[in-house]
Amino acid sequence: MEQKIDLLSLSKEEIREVIASMGEPRYRADQVMGWVAKGTPVERMANLPKSFREELGKRAFVTNLRTLSHQRSGDGTEKFLFAFQDGQSAECVLMRYKHGNSVCLSTQIGCRMGCAFCASTKNGLVRSLSPGEILAEVFAVMRESGERVTHIVLMGTGEPLDNMENVLKFIDLVTSPDGLNISARHISLSTSGLVPEIDRLANDKRQITLSVSLHAPNDEKRSMLMPVNRAYPVGVLIEACRRYFAVTGRRISFEYAMIAGVNDGEEDAKELAALLKGMQAHVNLIPLNRVKESPYRPSPRRNVDRFCEILGENGVNVTVRRRLGSDIDAACGQLRANHIPEKRDADYKI
Repeated sequence: MEQKIDLLSLSKEEIREVIASMGEPRYRADQVMGWVAKGTPVERMANLPKSFREELGKRAFVTNLRTLSHQRSGDGTEKFLFAFQDGQSAECVLMRYKHGNSVCLSTQIGCRMGCAFCASTKNGLVRSLSPGEILAEVFAVMRESGERVTHIVLMGTGEPLDNMENVLKFIDLVTSPDGLNISARHISLSTSGLVPEIDRLANDKRQITLSVSLHAPNDEKRSMLMPVNRAYPVGVLIEACRRYFAVTGRRISFEYAMIAGVNDGEEDAKELAALLKGMQAHVNLIPLNRVKESPYRPSPRRNVDRFCEILGENGVNVTVRRRLGSDIDAACGQLRANHIPEKRDADYKI
């Protein structure tokens, strides 16, 4: 039996090709696209003839996610666990700011990067998400919250550049005037530091914001926290970031999780400042989310303040990320990890 096509993963031109293959006129494809742009399932495309919907349903579908868990924080942050068609699950977080609603999306189910302080990687990589599945997360968040998403952060479960083709297709779809039409400048992509993919992204010249998860100023500490550093050491990664800025003109954001007694000392701050000297960069200090399986603990506030002060004194642009959702399962992968022991993902097949 021929595998069904997910219309949510297709561009307008690709949808036209599917509809044309069915012998239907061009306007019918435009009708279908109008519904797909809202994430509407085929059976609910109300202005299409029933016979056409039935025939289209035999060939194609629109990914629609089931909500397994919906947590609301006292600060307005909302976290979701969504089930996909195959029963696997992934997380999203809706964060409300003065500038709009930002949604943090997952790009993979699980992760193989192995970062020591992250819950996402605990059970390894299951699979990557398709463009339509990533886009379906946005529609599911808007459905559950009743609000429009204006900004996207590709910083949830998974390494986006380990799923590069699908992530780039998703960006094309979500920025399309025929879709949600979200500005590329309102999209941030976070990577643990896959250097060849960073270079490719630079040459692609998209106007997205690149965030690099650095978390340590030298190879010894970063390799301990992030195995990817053994393949792409700090010096190699920083040179790739310099190339990225030279090609795109887009300032890079460096994510730095503050871990007590590991990377939060004054010498760490001075070493980080020297590493980033002369770069058009921004450092985002992140209060570590506690993961029960991890021995690492958040830095005391005084350490964070002193670290921030040292970076500022050395000319590094720095902010401390506001902690959101601390009263819910806020860390990436934490909600899914907590859910799995109770019910296996396979129990939630759609």
